[in-house]
Amino acid sequence: MSLTTTVHVLRHGEVFNPEKILYGRLPGYRLSDRGVRMAEVVAAALAGRDVTYLVASPLERAQQTAAPIGATFGLDTDTDERLIESGNWFEGKRFGVGDGALKNPSVWPKLRNPFRPSWGEPYVEIARRMTAALHDARDRAAGHEAVCVSHQSPIWLLRRYAEGRKLWHDPRKRQCSLASLTSFHFDGERLSGISYSEPAADIVADSPVAAEHGA
Repeated sequence: MSLTTTVHVLRHGEVFNPEKILYGRLPGYRLSDRGVRMAEVVAAALAGRDVTYLVASPLERAQQTAAPIGATFGLDTDTDERLIESGNWFEGKRFGVGDGALKNPSVWPKLRNPFRPSWGEPYVEIARRMTAALHDARDRAAGHEAVCVSHQSPIWLLRRYAEGRKLWHDPRKRQCSLASLTSFHFDGERLSGISYSEPAADIVADSPVAAEHGA
């Protein structure tokens, strides 16, 4: 009989970012107090499940989000560079709807091709590295459950890739809230289903950055 395995891909909690910049892969961006509570709620929601493997993006906010899960299950957190945030030319800048960034001619060349995208790491490369990380986590937790902590854009691209959908999308329509779980269910090596849950939804609803994209 094939082993049944579930890999939960967890988006990190809210980040302390008073400057409201696109922080991307920049160091030093930690969870806010609310983000820490989100991580704790997710760990509590997973308690009692059969989690035997825990891995996270190297970025601090992902490692922090993983910590309560590790404490709950007595697991060390492995680090996988493939789970890292998407590369983005606008990293370190304020860039959003209504802030005037799109009126600056210097950014226009970076926006010429939203299908690749021209402003950062290609969607297909993100999807492929995330898929490889997902499969490695599945193998490490074969017959049990794993948790991978990553970031909104990579998680959403992983899901679209697994579902055979086009990778280009409207970031405002991503189903990948702060501290949400996108769970991939396997029968042996075959993906049998994908489910989605928001254990920290009540806390997220009170977050001023709940609608933040690409974090």
